[in-house]
Amino acid sequence: MIYLVRHGQTESNLARRYQGASDSPLTALGRAQARRMGELLGRLVPDTRGWRMVASPLGRAQRTAEIICEAMGGTLTPRLDPRVAEASMGSWDGLQIDELEARRPQEVPYPERYFQSPDGESFEVIWDRLSDWLGSVGQDDKVILVSHGLAGRFLRGIYGKLPREELMALQVPQDAIHRLEKGAITQIACEPV
Repeated sequence: MIYLVRHGQTESNLARRYQGASDSPLTALGRAQARRMGELLGRLVPDTRGWRMVASPLGRAQRTAEIICEAMGGTLTPRLDPRVAEASMGSWDGLQIDELEARRPQEVPYPERYFQSPDGESFEVIWDRLSDWLGSVGQDDKVILVSHGLAGRFLRGIYGKLPREELMALQVPQDAIHRLEKGAITQIACEPV
């Protein structure tokens, strides 16, 4: 079983900037979202024996994981895994959404903008990296994973065997947890902050 969590809101999210492999600190709301997710996970996983936590090495995911661990009672320690980091758009990381749109060729559908940077990761590279991580999780493993928006789309899409168009249309909430278990994906909402 995997509980998949997206990091809390960041300063870049607030400014409508795509972060990719760059980083940005959590906002007050983002820290509150992480606490709420930790409280919810504490109810979903009252006994953490046999569980492990994995987080992206990017600071926003690490900080979210730390806050979640604190809210769950401090019994888990996040292990960092670069395979679950956010997709990089190379030199386009840190651009605002409207700046990305200005660079997207008109014939390329909106969701595909992430893969248009001349030096960013391709859909296939991201797919392979996240498939590798999912393949390393055993059927009986119990994992809490703190990752990112686009990476989370890929993880749910790969797990659910979704076509590319459906994968790219998945929502990426920062106030919900996704449970991946026995081939099913369930979204569990947190109480609003």
